[in-house]
Amino acid sequence: MSSIKHELIHSGGRKTASARVKLSPSATENLFINGKPAELYFQNNKALLHNIFQVYQLIETSTKYNAYISVNGGGLSAQAQAIRLTLCKAFIELIPELRASFKAQGFLTRDARIKERRKYGLKKARKAPQYSKR
Repeated sequence: MSSIKHELIHSGGRKTASARVKLSPSATENLFINGKPAELYFQNNKALLHNIFQVYQLIETSTKYNAYISVNGGGLSAQAQAIRLTLCKAFIELIPELRASFKAQGFLTRDARIKERRKYGLKKARKAPQYSKR
């Protein structure tokens, strides 16, 4: 492994959520999101936390990293997916051998689906007003 960078900054997104992560080596693995611990930020939602901590389960290194994440936009689910993508990109830059395992899990693919815009004359993006024959 090459020399470890002191700090690494990366970004990623999902829907309207965008996340930036700063990794720094430390003795513990702490995850802070917008200044709060991850469990507190995601209100102890196990599904959202599992979405993020899957990344840490695939990493097997002697060095542990603190992650300081700033995230905004979207809902909690989109934010969790943006954080996962950002963490994966950052860890690949540190440890290139992880790319294959992240790729196999589908963690490196950005989900580009966003809400469709509303068109004039319609109630929603595709919902038309009720048709009346008479």
